[in-house]
Amino acid sequence: MFDFNLMYIVAGLPGLIIAMVVHEYAHAQVAVWLGDFTPRMMGRLTLDPRAHVDPIGMIMLLVAHFGWAKPVMINPHNFKEPRRDDILVSLAGPVANLITAFIALLFLCILSSQIHDKGGILVFKLITEYNICFAIFNLIPLPPLDGSHVLKQLLPRDLAYHFESLERYSFILLILILILPIPRLILLPMMQYILDFFYSIIVFLF
Repeated sequence: MFDFNLMYIVAGLPGLIIAMVVHEYAHAQVAVWLGDFTPRMMGRLTLDPRAHVDPIGMIMLLVAHFGWAKPVMINPHNFKEPRRDDILVSLAGPVANLITAFIALLFLCILSSQIHDKGGILVFKLITEYNICFAIFNLIPLPPLDGSHVLKQLLPRDLAYHFESLERYSFILLILILILPIPRLILLPMMQYILDFFYSIIVFLF
């Protein structure tokens, strides 16, 4: 679970910061677009990493591959369509991560074919992988991850109420997910599928 490979920690730092900032900024921006100005009032409508990065969560991500950013607070009552708009805000973070991953992969392909800079290649490789991992992991339908907000809004209200009660066990369940072979059997194949899909788009375009 823990990885103290110094080269990967240093090379992975830009990728983790970018993944966190892009993810949380996207939540904030879409919430504001949909009528909730809470993220703006709390200073989250910015690309400044200091507004989004939790130092302890960052350290945990670097060494244990399990961490967190500062969550963006929203008030669904400010939305015109609370259920629909909450889903859109929740999906904004993972979608932004996937877009960022595709752009980083594009730069990776250009860099590897033109310059052969091993350090730069590793940095862009990790930016791509970390953003894809952020997207996939946050779509897990487990409170308080983004996927749980989507599922909660799609469920009938009585089932959504019972589903919310899982939040008290969420940390334990997340630890179990990481301990069990779920990342190796499900998350990593999903990441590879997305990478292959992105590569096919790049090949088609260029």
